Amino acid sequence: MLRSLTIENIAVIEQAEIEFGGGFNVLTGETGAGKSIVIDSLEAALGWRTSAQIVRSGAKSAKVTAVFTAEGCEDWCRENDIEPEDGEIILTRKITEDGRSTCRVNGEPVAAAQVRALGLRLIDIHGQGDGQRLTDERSHRDYLDSFGGYEKTLEAYKQAWDAYSSVKRELDSLSLDEAEKARKVDMLSYQIAELERADLKPGEFEEKSARRTLLKNAGKLSGSLTEAKSALLGSERSDGALSLIEAALDSLERATKLSDSFAEITAKVRDLRFMCEDAAIEVRDRAEELEFEPEELDELDERLDTLKRVLRKYGGDEESAIAFLEGAREELKSIEYADERRGELEEKLGKLESAAKSAADELTKARSCAGERLSKRIEEELAFLSMKGARFAVSLGEGGELTSHGQDDVRFIMSANAGEGFGRIAKVASGGELSRVMLAMKSVLSERDPTDSMVFDEIDTGVSGIAAQRVAEKLASVGARHQVICVTHLPQLAAMADTHFSIKKEISGGRTYTKVERLDKNGRAAELARLTGGDNVTETTLMAAREQLSAAEKFKKTQFDK
Repeated sequence: MLRSLTIENIAVIEQAEIEFGGGFNVLTGETGAGKSIVIDSLEAALGWRTSAQIVRSGAKSAKVTAVFTAEGCEDWCRENDIEPEDGEIILTRKITEDGRSTCRVNGEPVAAAQVRALGLRLIDIHGQGDGQRLTDERSHRDYLDSFGGYEKTLEAYKQAWDAYSSVKRELDSLSLDEAEKARKVDMLSYQIAELERADLKPGEFEEKSARRTLLKNAGKLSGSLTEAKSALLGSERSDGALSLIEAALDSLERATKLSDSFAEITAKVRDLRFMCEDAAIEVRDRAEELEFEPEELDELDERLDTLKRVLRKYGGDEESAIAFLEGAREELKSIEYADERRGELEEKLGKLESAAKSAADELTKARSCAGERLSKRIEEELAFLSMKGARFAVSLGEGGELTSHGQDDVRFIMSANAGEGFGRIAKVASGGELSRVMLAMKSVLSERDPTDSMVFDEIDTGVSGIAAQRVAEKLASVGARHQVICVTHLPQLAAMADTHFSIKKEISGGRTYTKVERLDKNGRAAELARLTGGDNVTETTLMAAREQLSAAEKFKKTQFDK
């Protein structure tokens, strides 16, 4: 349930805080006072698309905060690592004057798409243009499936369709014409042969590059190593470090025989001798590595050129190129054995198509039964909404091709008046009739809808008189199961509210301000009188308003207090 909505610097609303109640909430006010801005603000909090134009003139930024109870959102909170605060979900949206915006849930920054997904669980908003959605026949299947209660049948068809379409895609991929097949085989054969000739080994390029660098600098390195070797082992003209260390060791060993106090330093020099000897051997070995045949460098250059060319074409390193080779072999094999594989897939596809068709037939049966039930329910609702002669039906079309949604071309058709034939809703329903058909649909679907809150922005378009009274009673009945928030101009709807807000526009200091006020009983009577008589509010219109409120209370007690 939506508990509160706080609006700051959005359009003509500088500051407003609305505390909604359960049941049927109504917002009334003059045209242009800002009623729809309240709905726009709520949509902004729910992550809907918005822009800098929503920011009040002169303000640096706008902000809206919506507080909901957290029921039904526990899994979303777990998935997004957000903790409810005292059983509440707090949505905050800030929009700056340059159009940038940020969304938060319980203080944590989240993407607008995440908030929209959460919003679908929290509230269902029926905007001023949503009645037109009924004229879009692509939406009819969704309405019917929402009502039907055949989720298992839908899931069974989805699984059958997925299996069928997966095999069909694989089969289609094998359906190359002969010329394309020959081109593909030639290309793959060339790539495979080139990679096999290259005989790649992981790490080879790095290893051979290091060897080439070593050999290119062999002259300088050899001189340095020769000098190091002479310094360690000595030469004809001088003793090396190893000889000097051995002489020092002999002297210290003699001293140690005379006094144990020299044992520690003797051990250190002995270790130094071993280290010097090891170093000398390693220098000698590294010097020998620099001995190479002249053609080795040419062979390295040739091999590195081959590796560079092949790796540049097939992935950049040996592992990627080897993986490319394996993939090319598999693809060539699949083409060479395509005829055999095609036969296997065609046989498999036939069985899967038969299974999908059978599942589609079951879905059609379920939709047909649901369509009859929905038609009956909608006709009952329309009769209550002063369209007693209206008839409503669900057409499934003639078993069409299989699609991801089944084989049915779901379409709602109706006759708005007794004696007239069925036709498409877009052709036969007036604006007021379309609003009532939409309300009837929402009323029926709300019985299965887990969403706790519903918003209707001017559902009363084109409705008046007795029809308006029936719309009011229907919204009140929906309000007995869900929280309903409704923007309206009609006194019949306003009278039926459990909670009534008045939205007024004022001008002060050359600026326009909109204020939202929760009305008490006297305030409601005055507002109903204004809705009925405009500026001409008299004691007679006030008395009529009070009678209307009393009648509404009596209706609700009779209908819902059971």
